[in-house]
Amino acid sequence: MATETLFDELKRYVKFGPEDEATLRSLHPVMAPHFERFADVFYQRILEHDGARAALRDGPHMVDRLKVTLVAWLHQLLQGPWDDAYYERRCRIGRVHVRVALPQHYMFGAMNVLREQMIGFVEQHLKEKEPVQAIASIDKILDLELAIMVHSYREDLLSQQARVERLSTFGQLVGSIGHELRNPLGVIETSLYILKQRVSGDERTDKHIERIGQQLGIANAIITKLLDMIRDRPLSRETIAVGPMLEQACAAVTTPPEVQVQVRVPDGVPALLGDPIQLRQVFVNLIENAVIAASPKGEVQVVARADDATLQISVQDTGPGVDPSVRGRLFEPLVTTRPKGIGLGLALVKRIVERHGGSIGYQPRDGGGASFTVTLPLKAP
Repeated sequence: MATETLFDELKRYVKFGPEDEATLRSLHPVMAPHFERFADVFYQRILEHDGARAALRDGPHMVDRLKVTLVAWLHQLLQGPWDDAYYERRCRIGRVHVRVALPQHYMFGAMNVLREQMIGFVEQHLKEKEPVQAIASIDKILDLELAIMVHSYREDLLSQQARVERLSTFGQLVGSIGHELRNPLGVIETSLYILKQRVSGDERTDKHIERIGQQLGIANAIITKLLDMIRDRPLSRETIAVGPMLEQACAAVTTPPEVQVQVRVPDGVPALLGDPIQLRQVFVNLIENAVIAASPKGEVQVVARADDATLQISVQDTGPGVDPSVRGRLFEPLVTTRPKGIGLGLALVKRIVERHGGSIGYQPRDGGGASFTVTLPLKAP
């Protein structure tokens, strides 16, 4: 006997069966001409609410594209087939909602807008006896859609819980090891200073002493980054001009001659409210990663844009992009795609951004390369 899938179980739970499938298919030809109107109402309601509108990462101008996607979604909703492939497509949509951090209550509200439109149409256009079955079938399929989306959030919650547990263990280990390593490194640093005073004039010896000093600096920097990830230092709140902050971040990164770095901040982009040192470090890390990825010859673009509620800053490069096998763990400590990388930079970036009430995401860049987008609220969280 075949194992019952989660989708089959959900359909059985709400008693969604062949009669409902037939009813939805019969509704499609009469309701489909009104889908564009449904989409207009759906997105108008979203734009009326700041929290829901904030999930439109590219701003309100992306609504026209999303309306087309919603119309296609409605066609599938009424046409089916309601099989495993349908379930997987809907799960992908749910994961997008998770990725853009759409609050779950807006998801329920948005589904209710569609329910109002579809049931209102049925009550207005169908004969007296037909609406009862049609409304019941619409309710069932929309409840199934909500169940799939809630399941996507549950998957993310379980993943976050596992991540928190790993980070807790990681934090305890780092706190212990970091302090233990500081002592011997301090002894080495003191001894190196004394050694420099007593040994001089020999070029080969001086070179080795310099290399020891450089490696000592790298070791201390790694420990500092590790400890920064587990500390909750208070954030300062200052007004930050976006353009100068990004220019300073670029200036702090060593760039090969054949890698071009461009910063584009349109006129009128509002200032941020946040910790200038920590936010500058966010973009130093992202730009440095992008420059390394684009080397020895390539381009890096840093692009800022804003809507009513958020500022989005994208750092894009023409490098090879991120290996799909690590994309899901890209912002976890000790995960790296570089042979000599440590895997601390992006984890620290994510922590700083989230402490400012923002988020960071990765997308493959059109035409090849990587694109990291930091989204920050224009008002302090």
